[in-house]
Order: sequence, then structure tokens, then C-alpha cells
Amino acid sequence: MEVNIYQVDSFTSEVFKGNPAGVCITEQSLDKSTMLAISAEMAVSETAFLALDTMQLRWFTPEVEVSLCGHGTLAVAHILKELGRNRTGDIIEFNTLSGILQAELDSDCIHLLFPAPRLDMATRVDPELIQFLGMAADSVIDYGTFDTKQLIVLDSEDELKRLAPNFGGLAKLQGRGVLVTAKSDSAVDFVSRYFAPWVGVNEDPVTGSAHCALCLYWSEKLHKSRMQGFQASSRGGHVDVELLASGLIKLSGQAVTVLKGQMKIA
Repeated sequence: MEVNIYQVDSFTSEVFKGNPAGVCITEQSLDKSTMLAISAEMAVSETAFLALDTMQLRWFTPEVEVSLCGHGTLAVAHILKELGRNRTGDIIEFNTLSGILQAELDSDCIHLLFPAPRLDMATRVDPELIQFLGMAADSVIDYGTFDTKQLIVLDSEDELKRLAPNFGGLAKLQGRGVLVTAKSDSAVDFVSRYFAPWVGVNEDPVTGSAHCALCLYWSEKLHKSRMQGFQASSRGGHVDVELLASGLIKLSGQAVTVLKGQMKIA
């Protein structure tokens, strides 16, 4: 048996930038063990699987299933448009573990409507976490949690870019993911980096779902509902965010296909 497989660079208009996602679209859903095996073979941070008969969308790292993935959703919507199954102006609805998610196809980008996470900024910082991230304690100006993940706000963009985490040390702590951010000194509003060694992704190049938390945090601090973020990984990627009156968060970005073919799975 063979399945069509794609690799898409999300939140970028350039190949080899942004966040690479695997995309596998089938008429009916594959079983979970097969999806995990394909994700391990693709060896990117997430591979997205869409079953066309139910529009069920699932995302897997090389090790686990995740409940929400922004760049994987963007990649699937991009491929559906590229294949001619959907066109500019369409709104695609996906059934996911995070509820029904929508992707709106614009002429030059894709808009995703995601639920806003609950952001708790009243929690205490973990000194070991700060140590293993390689940051000075006095550079942390805010700390919180969202969706079992940590959010750390630093006092400068330069400090964020200099981080060189001890991933072995981080993996020994309890965790799911760490989102580090700072106000930007450049043309964008804020910058970020995201680390998740607990699920096999030391540093994620561009994390769409994390930008939901970033949108909530920075909209309050900057008194803006529409902003642009840049994830300062080695690949880098831009995500436009907007806090809507409905409470949903709009993530907007571009994508480019870098690989397409067939994968033999049986």
C-alpha cells in the first residue's frame, strides 16, 4: 500500500525556512500505529494526517500525538488548495482533538482560527528550568503557564537569541514545552523560541499554536489586537496574530511545498 506524502515549509514563503511539516491525506483514517510510524519516518516536528471522509485532522510528533498544531494545520490547508480540492475564498473546517478548527484560504496567505488558551501568569518560576534553559534569573520579567506548558518573558531580544539550553537537563524535569518570548527591537512586535525535548523536539522552528498564548499575552501588554511575531529559531518564521472580538485567535501565514511523492507503508 502507498500513500501520498508531502513536506511543507509553513509560516514562510521561502523553501528551507519556517517550520517543515509532513502532510498525509487519505480517503479514510489510517490507524494510530501507522500514523506514528509515518511520523517517525518523516522525522520533522509534526506530521499532519487528514481523513477526507470525516475531515478528521490529527498531528503526531515522531513520538506522540498532540492535540493542536498550527503549522501542521496550515500545511494541510496549503496542500488542499494546491491539489485543487479547495480554492481562494473557501473556509475549510477540520475535526480535531481541540474541536472544530477553520482555515480560510486567502489569495496570498492562509488564516487559521484557533481557540484561545487559558493563560495563568500567577505561577512561580522553576529555578531549575531557568538554569537548564541557560538564562540569567534576573532577565526573567514574567512567568506563567498555558496548556501544561511554560511561558517565560525575558527583558531583551538579544538574551532570547543567545539561549543555548541544556536539553538533557530539561528532559529530566517535568514538562511538555517551554515558550520563551521578548518584546522585539525590530519591525515585528515580539519574538519567541519554543523548546520541547519532552516530545522529541528540542527546538521547534515555528510554533503556530504557541502564538495563541503569545497573542493573548502581548495584546494586553502592547494594547494591540493585531500584531506580528517572529520565531527566532535557526530557520525562523513570521506569524501574524489577531485577537478577535469572539475570543478566538487568528493566525495568518504562508507556506511552500518542498517535497511530494508516495510512501510505501505495507
